[in-house]
Amino acid sequence: MSAQDHISEPIQVGDNATDVKHITRDDVLKFSEVTGDRNPVHLDEEYAKNTMFKRPIAHGMLSAGLVSKVLGTQLPGYGSIYLSQTFNFKRPVYIGDTVTTIVTVKEIKEEKNIFILETLCKNQDGKILLDGEAMIMLPK
Repeated sequence: MSAQDHISEPIQVGDNATDVKHITRDDVLKFSEVTGDRNPVHLDEEYAKNTMFKRPIAHGMLSAGLVSKVLGTQLPGYGSIYLSQTFNFKRPVYIGDTVTTIVTVKEIKEEKNIFILETLCKNQDGKILLDGEAMIMLPK
């Protein structure tokens, strides 16, 4: 089965996809375990109290992983291959936040089957947590 078999209609500029994830302490612990990133700002309540955040925050790359999920499963979707990604981390993600990830097609380079997408995560208050741009190739 090819990547195109999972796309019901051709992808066009302006198309978007969203996903919503509630961030739990368990998510942060699992991310820490998988990556080995045991920075106390993510894991230690007492340590985090003395930072500018005042409480533990999720790893920035955990949010980045939410973008990857949308790119790989929804838009462009199955078979997507990352070529590049930029991220601008605007606000922390706290345990208990609900993160909405939005991916929007900005440009399509049809001859190479490459998609340029705006990537964005917002919290439950609509505040931007991260933004960026992805370049994705979809196998023909």
